[in-house]
Amino acid sequence: MSKDKDYNKTIYACFTGYIVQAIVNNFVPLLFLTFHKQFGIPMSRITFLITFNFGMQLLIDLLSTKFVDRIGYRASMILADACAAAGFILLAVLPFAMRDPFAGIFLAVMVYAVGGGLTEVLISPIMEACPTDSKDAAMSLLHSFYCWGHVGVVLLSTIFFSAFGTEHWPVLAVIWAAVPLWNLVTFSKVPIGTLIEDGETGLSFRDLAASSLFWILMLMMLCAGASEQAVSQWASTFAESGLGVSKTLGDLFGPMLFAAMMGISRTVYGRYGEKLDLHRFMRAGIFLCILSYLIIVFIPNPVIGLIGCGLTGFSVGIFWPGTFSLGTAGIRNGGTVMFALFALAGDVGCGFGPTVAGAVASAFGDNLRTGILAAIVFPAAMGIGAFLYRKNKSRSAAVSVSRGV
Repeated sequence: MSKDKDYNKTIYACFTGYIVQAIVNNFVPLLFLTFHKQFGIPMSRITFLITFNFGMQLLIDLLSTKFVDRIGYRASMILADACAAAGFILLAVLPFAMRDPFAGIFLAVMVYAVGGGLTEVLISPIMEACPTDSKDAAMSLLHSFYCWGHVGVVLLSTIFFSAFGTEHWPVLAVIWAAVPLWNLVTFSKVPIGTLIEDGETGLSFRDLAASSLFWILMLMMLCAGASEQAVSQWASTFAESGLGVSKTLGDLFGPMLFAAMMGISRTVYGRYGEKLDLHRFMRAGIFLCILSYLIIVFIPNPVIGLIGCGLTGFSVGIFWPGTFSLGTAGIRNGGTVMFALFALAGDVGCGFGPTVAGAVASAFGDNLRTGILAAIVFPAAMGIGAFLYRKNKSRSAAVSVSRGV
């Protein structure tokens, strides 16, 4: 790569990309009660928006393997930011312009979910292609910006609503649209590298599927998402019961604590990653995650339960970016297809973890702790995956996937 290119601007644009992703996933849930009161939409329909948003992103994760490499990272990233910005603007307009307000909200979510899905697929490989001193640390720092974006969205939105009233939420939606618009302009100018060397091509799914290492990493990605979400969805419940606050404050404080602790973990590794061993850091995270689950399950104190949620956030922080880094180090020329499939597996885990915890809790009389105890299988499986990865790597110093196998 040419040294005269300013890749620092590319790195900052990637950081902003994950802030956009945080807005996509966390702004509208703050408005659920407002939508219910303002438009008379049943809460069952409103909460379906979360499922639809992530389902749409899953679909984009899958479809992106077919077109991202054809149109290029720059065009794809511009499209992602354009969809995110358009979705926020449509959110401020369509509910008031359409006969059915929910249909307007639904269409807006559909548009910005396309942007969120593309962003998730693109940002990590773009960052990985930047010339940095420590790829592992840079990847962890990148993913910390999703956590800080989450905290920022909740805090700034709460301040806005306190100052101007929740009835002015369409104004805030347009203000948030400025973030992806700014990043769209940035990505149209910054240098963007490539993970694939000249004269070579990225691996196809068939190539990747022939590697046992790929499936180990896919398991780890699924467990990363499941380990995170199996507890984070209950963070507001522990905040509400542990601190004796209202449901509204519980919804704000619990998830914010979880996101902040996860952000701290990723920032710590991003700052000191050159001096830390990724494998050891991940093993420590797996051990702490299992311990935090056990704290939540066996210490019947809601305040301690809230602390356990925070510890879980810190422990899982390295899971997602660390697995991405292991994939890049272990599979040569994995390219866009590999990153897209990793994102897909992670998102499946994000849905699967809470589903397992909820189903078990329901089967045992809505016992939340029993559900979380069952979900301990995910960090445990993460540990098995990390062991198998090391074992696989020990057999070969440089693992690569042979094309056509």
